[in-house]
Amino acid sequence: MKIKYIDIIDQTFYFPQEEFKLDENTENLTFYDIPLMDIIEQHGTPLKISYLPKISQQIKKAKNYFERAFITNDYKGKYFYSYCTKSSHFSFVVKEALKNDIHLETSSAFDIDIIKKLHKEGIFGKDRYVICNGFKPKAYISNIADLINDGFKNVIPVFDNWYEPDLLTEEIKKATHCGIRIASEEEPKFEFYTSRLGIGYKDVLPFYKEEIKGNKKLKLKMLHFFINTGIKDTAYYWSELLKAVKLYCELKKICPTLDSLNIGGGLPIKNSLSFSYDYEYMIEEIVRQIKSYCNKEGVPEPHIFTEFGSYTVGESGALLLKVLDQKRQNDREQWNMIDSSFMTNLPDAWALNKRFVMLAVNNWYDEYERVLLGGLTCDSDDYYNSEAHANAIYLPKFNRRKKQYLGFFCTGAYQEAIGGFGGIHHCLIPQPKHLILNRDDMGNLTQEVFSEEQSAETMINILGY
Repeated sequence: MKIKYIDIIDQTFYFPQEEFKLDENTENLTFYDIPLMDIIEQHGTPLKISYLPKISQQIKKAKNYFERAFITNDYKGKYFYSYCTKSSHFSFVVKEALKNDIHLETSSAFDIDIIKKLHKEGIFGKDRYVICNGFKPKAYISNIADLINDGFKNVIPVFDNWYEPDLLTEEIKKATHCGIRIASEEEPKFEFYTSRLGIGYKDVLPFYKEEIKGNKKLKLKMLHFFINTGIKDTAYYWSELLKAVKLYCELKKICPTLDSLNIGGGLPIKNSLSFSYDYEYMIEEIVRQIKSYCNKEGVPEPHIFTEFGSYTVGESGALLLKVLDQKRQNDREQWNMIDSSFMTNLPDAWALNKRFVMLAVNNWYDEYERVLLGGLTCDSDDYYNSEAHANAIYLPKFNRRKKQYLGFFCTGAYQEAIGGFGGIHHCLIPQPKHLILNRDDMGNLTQEVFSEEQSAETMINILGY
């Protein structure tokens, strides 16, 4: 009988995969050829890891997809990859991404401070694009103006509201490019029809004519649209893309300076060993449809900008945990209690029911069992009970004489920001130790501790004691 943990993995998925393998000698899990048990034995759990080479790998893949799509479709525009900083603001993430000749997208006033810091360090030149999205209070407008007045040549404030052009004009000393964000129509699953961000479809042309066209300090360069659900092969996505391209063509005919379309919204990332997505097809089809409609309207195809956040950094992250004990609550439910909290360290799993790749690190040749995973807080919602591919979790059978470790993978986007890195967490569960992993020029694995596990003293100080 095939009753071992490795059996259920083999029966359910294609395994091994690029990211996940079993070490032939130890029979333990590796992640991008990183021996996870070695890392755990050295640093303990709970432990967050960031594997930097994956960030560059993702960027290079996307650039290659667009390059091939441009060649296939004889596309005349250029492609610009920008990183969505809100997905992970950590310096090691942004600096790794910038090694690949990319640009940055901001969403708040304080993102601009990061831009200024990177420039002072000689990492971010004044010729790179800075795409400034989001609703813009006065502080955000002022910080954008600071960049423009300081000589940053390619700052593109993407207007979200009718009053923003006037506010910006008052503070800038020279002309600048700008953009307009379309308020896209949301999928029916939302409790509202139109995004709260951006200018409505029917108002975009009037907005340009009234607020930008006659303004000597503003030159419209970009039309931006964002789909909350990301780039997916659905009727909804293709419909919204076509509407955006149609509006671009209408606007281009009355605005010669317009030359760029920002197809905001991210590419999906791995959330299960069964994950499948044809990146090459999707990108080629996007490029084909944009070119086709522009040619039909007699409009030059635009430069294409993207703002990939989760796609850039998501698959570089992992959270390693230990099963502390097992509780049987009734005839069917067995709770494996972990040494951390889902609410604290994987908030999307708690708040959005998001699923990540979850695998045992060790004991793959032990019998498996169906379990629930419980976090350390006293909140009834602090649990994880299913995978993206199944309404269940399977792990090696719990044995108090053996240590059991598990990992959540592809967790590198948004979790620290939403969980509140370095702050106060539910039930004072501390922030885990965070380890940065990289490769040197010879391909050898390197380690750097970014932050130690949060101390009781730190938390007590934050609380004012």
